[in-house]
Amino acid sequence: MKGKILNRLWCRIGCGLRLSLVGLRDLFFVRECAVCGAKLDSGERHLCPGCMDDIPLTYFWNYSENGAMETLGGRCHVYNAAALFFYRHDSRYCEIVRQFKYGGDTALGLWSAHLLGDYLAAGGLFAGVQAVVPVPLHWRKRWKRGFNQAEVIARGIAESLGNLPVSPYLLRRLRYTSTQTRKRAEQRASNVSGAFALNVREAERLMAVGVRHVLLVDDVVTTGATLAACVRLLEPCFTVSVATLGFVE
Repeated sequence: MKGKILNRLWCRIGCGLRLSLVGLRDLFFVRECAVCGAKLDSGERHLCPGCMDDIPLTYFWNYSENGAMETLGGRCHVYNAAALFFYRHDSRYCEIVRQFKYGGDTALGLWSAHLLGDYLAAGGLFAGVQAVVPVPLHWRKRWKRGFNQAEVIARGIAESLGNLPVSPYLLRRLRYTSTQTRKRAEQRASNVSGAFALNVREAERLMAVGVRHVLLVDDVVTTGATLAACVRLLEPCFTVSVATLGFVE
């Protein structure tokens, strides 16, 4: 009983300290909404209430037949697929990915990943996932950027799905590829052909501990070329589902 009281006391002290630190941060640093640029009030994180309410959510986590499944279905076999929001190039919500990926705002990326993970958990379609796998980034891009955006997303989703293990080394990036952003569909497929490889030792380790269903994670799905190339390497060993922050219509 005494231990429980002390634990509660420390929790209250910890919460109070965190709130105080947040207040000091808000006092000295102006924080802006990632979408509209409005000043955030104390306690608001990354998006203002209005932008939070208007996020163009896909709701793919509630339906096994959805746009992401259609995009990937013709290229590879996936068990389920979902994305957090519709990624339209004329929409301000693209700033979520841009500020995270190119602006280095990993806190925004992790927050977005937790949001997606919470939706995946609530939807129920991803309940069988046992490990989360980020699409690998070539070491040159990782060195330049300082992080792999897919790994940040993977870790956030894994926490929301019950602290699942993250396997950043199950797939390896064999060669440097140019950005996919402005390429046509056929160019995207050619660009990633032979760019990835399966780490057989890591696959054997995961299977030895009972992992059969993995969730492959990336930032945005457009034509699905990158994700499909990775899924095809994974599917001989695992059931594969896919999740991304953005889905380009």
